[in-house]
Amino acid sequence: MPHHHITRLLEAAGQIILGKEHELRLALTCAIARGHLLIEDVPGVGKTTLAHVMARLIGLQFQRIQFTSDLLPADIIGVSVFDRDTSAFRFHPGPIFSQLILADEVNRATPKTQSALLEAMEEHQVTADGQTLALPAPFFVIATQNPVDQIGTFPLPESQLDRFLMRIRLGYPDRAAERALLMGEDRRSLLERREAVIRPQDLLDLQRAARELIVADRLIDYLHTLVAATRQNAELAAGLSPRAGLALLSAARGWALVDGRDHVLPEDVQAMFPHVAGHRLHLAADGRPAPPEMLRAMIEAVPLI
Repeated sequence: MPHHHITRLLEAAGQIILGKEHELRLALTCAIARGHLLIEDVPGVGKTTLAHVMARLIGLQFQRIQFTSDLLPADIIGVSVFDRDTSAFRFHPGPIFSQLILADEVNRATPKTQSALLEAMEEHQVTADGQTLALPAPFFVIATQNPVDQIGTFPLPESQLDRFLMRIRLGYPDRAAERALLMGEDRRSLLERREAVIRPQDLLDLQRAARELIVADRLIDYLHTLVAATRQNAELAAGLSPRAGLALLSAARGWALVDGRDHVLPEDVQAMFPHVAGHRLHLAADGRPAPPEMLRAMIEAVPLI
């Protein structure tokens, strides 16, 4: 049963990342929806650890790319090197050719380097030397981002932000969880001893199961009305695009599957809306992301159909 895999994975992950059950469910939902995850928070709250946990417990091929101001696109995609034996150029794949990519501190790289991820995230392929090369399946990018007001950061362009299905924040752990962290074993050492609890094929099966969930016509109408409401809001620079609407539906499907249901409810759309829309909607006045209270007001203003 697909939900058996979900339960095992969340239980194992919760033993390593303490007090973040909701955030772990969101991360798994993103992977099941075949999306990519942006984690924005201050350093030291477990962003990188979450990526390691996902890779280890699912058994995914893992590569970490540390984004810096001098990182080049070729450092991500790969480079062609002349082979004297064959008198031809030979392509050496970069770290992007893995199943789970951790783009660590993605906003410390220049926009040119950030753009090297665009094709890979959208089409699960890269183009090098005129050749199109497929990426492995499943393919999942987890990017971490420091707050944009920190020194040495470059704001992610809207085209890059739109490639992320969801944006979440981890936040500080509660008192009990932080006390357990202080008294317990180092999380990295604990993770190194853990074996995978599901296989990459199981994740592919979960992705397929999510796409087969029942979605009623009235739910599509509700989701469409909610998306349209963002386009009619004068406080926003622009509303959600059709691609964002598809992303919201995919996230709702994944959330419903994680919740153990074979159909999608309006509550699934409402639960996913802040995480899918929050990094896509910006205020017309100053370009800042739409605040959480505005997103909640949009949900409350759209009646259930």
